[in-house]
Order: sequence, then C-alpha cells, then structure tokens
Amino acid sequence: MSIESRLYEHLQQIVRERDPYVASGGHFLVREYIRQQLELLGTVTIHEFTVREKIYQNLILDLPASKNRNLPPILIGAHYDAVPGTPGADDNATGVAVLLEMAKYFSDCPLKYPLRLVAFDLEEYGMLGSTAYARALKAKGQALRLMLSLEMLGYCDDTPNSQTYPDLIKRFYPDRGNFIALVGNLAALGDLFHLSRQIKRQGTPCQFLPDPSSGKWIPQTGLSDHYPFWQQGYRAIMITDTAMLRNPNYHRSSDTIDSLDLNFLTNVCQSLIVAIEAI
Repeated sequence: MSIESRLYEHLQQIVRERDPYVASGGHFLVREYIRQQLELLGTVTIHEFTVREKIYQNLILDLPASKNRNLPPILIGAHYDAVPGTPGADDNATGVAVLLEMAKYFSDCPLKYPLRLVAFDLEEYGMLGSTAYARALKAKGQALRLMLSLEMLGYCDDTPNSQTYPDLIKRFYPDRGNFIALVGNLAALGDLFHLSRQIKRQGTPCQFLPDPSSGKWIPQTGLSDHYPFWQQGYRAIMITDTAMLRNPNYHRSSDTIDSLDLNFLTNVCQSLIVAIEAI
C-alpha cells in the first residue's frame, strides 16, 4: 500500500466530529484508533492530565535510536481533538495521519536520536494536553533534541492571493498557498534552516519563519502544541499549511476529506521523513 493510500485510510478513521464534550463518542473512537495503530509498533504510554476534575489522555510511543546512544529524543506531536461542529479533516486529522505514518516508518528505520511520538488531546481548548506534558517533562528535567508540532498539513491552493499573513510579515512571503511552513523559536533557528532546505530538496515548496518573541509579536505563530514547549524553554517548531491564513474551511463543517489535497499531504509527509532523517 502506498503512503498516500495509508494516509487516506487514517483520514477515513479520524475525520469525524470528535470534540471531547459534545462529540465524546467520536472523540473516544478516534483516541482508540490512534492507540491501536501505535500499539502495532510498540508499547503505548498514557500521560493523563486533569481538567475540571475529568481525566484526559495524551498517547505516547517511544521508538529507540538506531544505536544505543545516550541522546535526548526528538518529540513529534499532533493533536487529535477537534472543535465542535467540524469533522476536522485538516485540523488536525492530517497531522495525526502523518504522525501515524511517521511512527510506522521510523519503527522500521530508526533515527540517530530516540523518537517520541505524542498524540495530544485538548489542543482546541488552549493546548491543555501539550501544556500538561511539557510541564511534566520540564519538572523531570527531561531534555529534548527538538519538538515538532504537526498542525494542519493538507490544504493547498496555488491561485494568486490565496495566502494571507499578519501585517508584520506579509511583505516577505509569497501570495500563493502552495507551500508548507515551518515556524520556530530562536533556539530552533538552525533546525529551521536545515529542515527547510531538506524539504525543498524533495520538491515540496517550503517557507520558514523564526520568531524570536516566541509568539508575543505575532500571536498566530503560537497557536499549536509547540507553544507550551516554547514556554518551557525547549527548541520547538510548528509545521503547518498556515491554518486560517489559507484554509477557508478552518473550524467549519466544510473541513472534510474532499477539501484536502492528498498529493500535497503525501509530499509533505515524505519530505518531512527525509528531512527528519537528516537531523
């Protein structure tokens, strides 16, 4: 089965209303699907956190390095919840689908670094799952080589003026929404250069934005699960199709599979795998 076919298969299972409060059935089914897929590759650890006296779960799969090196892990995360009233195809079934595909690939082809894959819950309610997890890692003194947040990866529009930007940066970037974007804090500047170069070499258009303010100057740069890791002082990058700055279906009922560009999503997935392998 091709990567595109596997990504589509994941999307078919994940794309449904899955807000944990008003669509708890869908939320449960998606969480269990992710758990089952990760359990095919190794032991899944559950990180529980509490919000308003209710317990929620981040799902974690650790994959070993290619050799027994004492190196900090690369953490790759994607949130699996969605806002009420949307099936959340781009937001963020695409990110979870790529996370699952990476898990499969890197279980067969280990990296130089240990790899930690995390499916976060409650991103849509203020990055609550990733905040709880980042704080827990910091409290334990856990070092990370890099944190990557997969946040909406499957919407592409090649028409002029399909891409918008915050006023502060709009003069410096193209007006066609046909690229994947990397947004990182200053500590991740070297990785922004490296990943962007590798992604472009695979034929996938890519733009990157270093944000030395970690979201203070441009609030849109902090709207995903990388942001709590910025707050805890980790090197972190969001990988995104730019969400509401491009996708007209953002947080709407029209965020469906047929609104996605599966070829673009597949190219992003393959290019990211190659880029991460080169770290």
